[in-house]
Amino acid sequence: MAEIVRMPKLSDTMTEGVVAEWHKKVGDTVKNGEVLAEIESDKATMEFESFQDGVLLHIGVAKGKTAAVDSILAILGEKGEDISELLKEEKGKSENGKSDSVAAAEKSKTKEVEKKEEKTEEKPTVKEDGKDAPVAEAIPSPLPSRPSTQPSSDGRLKASPLAKKMAEDKGIDLARVAGSGDGGRIVKRDVETFGTGGFAAPMTVERFTEVPVSQMRKTIAKRLAESKFTAPHFYLTMRIDMDEMMKARESINEVAPMKVSFNDLIIKACAVALKKHPQVNAAWMGDHIRFNEHVHIGVAVAVPDGLLVPVVRFADTKRLSEISSEVKDFVLRANDKKLQPKDWEGNTFTVSNLGMFGIEEFTAIINTPDSCIMAI
Repeated sequence: MAEIVRMPKLSDTMTEGVVAEWHKKVGDTVKNGEVLAEIESDKATMEFESFQDGVLLHIGVAKGKTAAVDSILAILGEKGEDISELLKEEKGKSENGKSDSVAAAEKSKTKEVEKKEEKTEEKPTVKEDGKDAPVAEAIPSPLPSRPSTQPSSDGRLKASPLAKKMAEDKGIDLARVAGSGDGGRIVKRDVETFGTGGFAAPMTVERFTEVPVSQMRKTIAKRLAESKFTAPHFYLTMRIDMDEMMKARESINEVAPMKVSFNDLIIKACAVALKKHPQVNAAWMGDHIRFNEHVHIGVAVAVPDGLLVPVVRFADTKRLSEISSEVKDFVLRANDKKLQPKDWEGNTFTVSNLGMFGIEEFTAIINTPDSCIMAI
């Protein structure tokens, strides 16, 4: 009997996922434990294994598309099995799950879009002999140009490949462009300054690029907004003379099997300090405060899609070389989207270090439910 495979909830903050890759196609046999697809959550991309045997009868989410948690990811069953009733039933549940107001809003929005499309397609008209006639689109007259380029002896214009491409993109007739290269050859700067009297043309058209927001950035925006407006923030700033730490680091790295960084030293120092000041190593749980006896340091790691905070567990008990090795591993796996939920859960304190970028001071947002965060 056919069974629905639903979009899994891969983290506590995940509300929707993106199918990064399908490892099976419709008609393939799938065994329990085989990787069915790769799912991108708000924090990582993880392999999703099938929990049953069967034939892949239906793919509910195409590669690169987004779907809500618990929506149909796929359907597994027996070869040739009819799943039309199952899909119809699920569609009915989905539609019934919408409130009347949501449905009405979607219908209204659809009508508005249709009206806009109709208006966009309409051409302005004028009366011509009592009949409607389309108005010719206004074409801006070109700016005065420099003298046209003379063709070469064989009748062809001399222009670099880049200049030809630029002219084609801009809709410029190369026959009207004066070349400043060897033998009157048209080069890039000639196309750039065409019609401007030899000066680079100013931008006169508003341009922008839009890219879809990744699952990670959606979650970061939501979490930081929640933290900023629900956890009261106040900031304490102090300068610390690091001369002795710099000397200590040099001495350690002369004999250490693995080079340690300033960040490694800071993580260790924070961990030791938190054991001495347990009230800082606390979490706000809504109706009670949790004072943690263990010390798990979250380390903010920047990745192309945003920010991740993997956790160095029991940091107060670890050697500097162990901390250094863990952090390096976290950075590599974070950039490859290979971190797992256990890697980023459970921090009791967070360190965010921008010192390597020449930043003198910044204010970080608390990584709730921690009581505080240290910005370096």
